[in-house]
Amino acid sequence: MSADGHQGYLQRLADLEAQIGSARLSPAVVCERAAGMLAGRIGCRIDEAHAHMRTLAGQQDKDLGTVAAGIISVLETRQATPSRRLRRSAEEVLRVARQPPTPRPRHRTEVSSDDAAPGWAAIVQQALDAMPGNHIVLVPMHDDAGLLVDYRLVAVSRTLVDLSGNTGSRLIGRRVSETYPTIVGGPVWQAWADVLADGRQRRVGPFPYVHSDDGKSSEHLLSARVHPCGTGLLNSWVRFDEQTRLAERIAQTERLGNLGWGEWDLVTDATVWSDELYRIYERDPADGPLPREESEALGLPEDEPLRRQAAEAFGRGETVDLTARTRINGKVKHLRAVIDAVRDIDGRPVKIYGIIQDVTARETSRLKLAEVQEELRTQQQNLLAEHRLAARLQHIVLPIPDGPIELHGLRAAVRYLPAEQASRVGGDWYHAAAAGDGSIVLAVGDVAGHGLQAAATMAQLRHALAALAVTTTSDPADLLTHLNRLLYAADAETGTAAIARFDPATQDLAWARAGHPAPLLARAGTVTELSDRPGPLLGAILGAAYATSTTRLDLGDVLLLYTDGLVEHRSRTLDEGLAPVLTVLGRVTAEPGPPSLEALLGALRRANPDDDTCILAAHRHAGGPESDPGTRRG
Repeated sequence: MSADGHQGYLQRLADLEAQIGSARLSPAVVCERAAGMLAGRIGCRIDEAHAHMRTLAGQQDKDLGTVAAGIISVLETRQATPSRRLRRSAEEVLRVARQPPTPRPRHRTEVSSDDAAPGWAAIVQQALDAMPGNHIVLVPMHDDAGLLVDYRLVAVSRTLVDLSGNTGSRLIGRRVSETYPTIVGGPVWQAWADVLADGRQRRVGPFPYVHSDDGKSSEHLLSARVHPCGTGLLNSWVRFDEQTRLAERIAQTERLGNLGWGEWDLVTDATVWSDELYRIYERDPADGPLPREESEALGLPEDEPLRRQAAEAFGRGETVDLTARTRINGKVKHLRAVIDAVRDIDGRPVKIYGIIQDVTARETSRLKLAEVQEELRTQQQNLLAEHRLAARLQHIVLPIPDGPIELHGLRAAVRYLPAEQASRVGGDWYHAAAAGDGSIVLAVGDVAGHGLQAAATMAQLRHALAALAVTTTSDPADLLTHLNRLLYAADAETGTAAIARFDPATQDLAWARAGHPAPLLARAGTVTELSDRPGPLLGAILGAAYATSTTRLDLGDVLLLYTDGLVEHRSRTLDEGLAPVLTVLGRVTAEPGPPSLEALLGALRRANPDDDTCILAAHRHAGGPESDPGTRRG
């Protein structure tokens, strides 16, 4: 590769790094990312996570973007470890679901429910437990001649109650011909055989179904859907009578609200539970409602004062609304109970009604949110302490002179504008001093990031430049090369810098840049941007090359070096940010007489209040340092 080609490659690489370094996520993207991470952490919906974040912002009197950034900082290092047991169960379910339906041969030996894989039936049963509606899974049975003779139930919806009052658990293992004899030979029976033959789902009905119980017959209107399922069939039932529709509406309401109801008749001592209440307590409906003594024993001892207060309120005739913890099958659930009673004329309860709602997810989200808030508060305290230390370090390493700095043939002045938020202490720095060869070296730089690390890197760069300029070289390109090697070897943050060298003997001004805004030269009201080919960021590439450009600095000229906080803001272009700086610089230098550096620096306003800004202005005059007893060194 030729020298020009190599330089072109380095320039393209530097431009790409500058684009990457200047990219900023919009506040909306940061908020969405934080909401997604928070929802995944505490197990809530995205809109609930946004609401939590707005609450945090209001409590802490901060803008939403700042809170979102803090949440990302807290959570992004925490990785969730998936449950191996859950992963294995999910893979098994997917394996069964992907199994293609296979037409059943007409001639085979008898298959009973015992021949079906127990693992397959158990997985299907778990799936049915989570599905609303009435579903059964059955496997075919054949005689010795291979003829289909019956079906056996291997999985049944937990909430299913048939016309005879049989519940799901009592139906498993039974033969269809014994349990529902009127189905044999009917349209559903035929649909089962057809699905087994070709593996295609069927829909049957509505059709009339006659049910006989204790010599009494009743007719009901039903429809069914039949699907192939593993080695058997999945059959879903729908009843069309008004009572069934009403029961389904109630059951759907209970499922949506994750609640169930129960009532206790104190006269007859009879207790009734809804299907959803059995699900909340993870109890088989065949076992009946949980006895009152056993139910009370499930409560956590820590919540006993709450339950005692609720009992006292109920005794006074009040409606009770209590949320307490209950241990069910080794798990702690948060259950909200709303309890009222029908009372006699003396106020004594005759029948007690209660609605139980499982609010475990809500309470778990609330507790996890509190945990995140505590982590965020701790992190903010740590950051505040770190930023205070960084600010002290910055003040020690980078003292800002009260007045101008008098150098040989130059008068310089510095203004440092810290970020409005203490947490944004940055790594902006300057240098203004004589080099070992008698020339004057001026520089400004900016370290990526904020906080203690940025301040430490800033100190490293500033002291290194001062030492190199006195002992090694004053050439701007060579100085940048040494600083780049230093940062790269230290594996520190990257940075930008602009370095200028003024030779009092020749009045020549040489400069070089490393990913930094170009210096500005003002002459009698005309402002020129000292553009050149900027080199790569400091610390980004080991073999980075930098080039020095040269111009003449006449009497009365003003040189301005600055960091990007003066002109860069995400809501405007660089040209829009630079325009007011050019206007001020042109106006001050157009006035008759020597320009006032103090007036110039005082008139400049930074574009980005979220970032530190360092401005160094230098004016060439005719006098030397020996003419001014108040000479200062930067």
